[in-house]
Amino acid sequence: METSSVSLARQVDFVFRQLEGELTNAAAGTVLIHIRNNSVGKFGLRHHPIETRNGKIEDTEKGLSSAQVQAFRKMAIDALKLRQDWTHGEILYDFTVRPSTNSWSASILYESNYNMATWSNRYVPQNRPQHMLREYY
Repeated sequence: METSSVSLARQVDFVFRQLEGELTNAAAGTVLIHIRNNSVGKFGLRHHPIETRNGKIEDTEKGLSSAQVQAFRKMAIDALKLRQDWTHGEILYDFTVRPSTNSWSASILYESNYNMATWSNRYVPQNRPQHMLREYY
């Protein structure tokens, strides 16, 4: 997928479509999306640990249904409207299924990050007096 001309919303839609198989029946986890220059660089799903009791794997609780996965995808795309003024960072969608109420919930974390090494030298003063260096420690 050529991301240079595709909106971030379409890229997030693509990510969730790629992860649909993993998300279906997942009881809890985190969808991770790394963004650089408004383009998805990498993505994935961190499944929460499988619980065991006395060395035996417990029956897993019911996870996300197909309809819930579609609602999750729509919520993730709609939430991009809350992201403002940053082009580099991570988006984390943490989700869990609540089988007792037949519902699910999600939280969204936006993290912006930048790398000073990639900025132009014109932003970094080059000729500082020696005594000024101590102010930066």
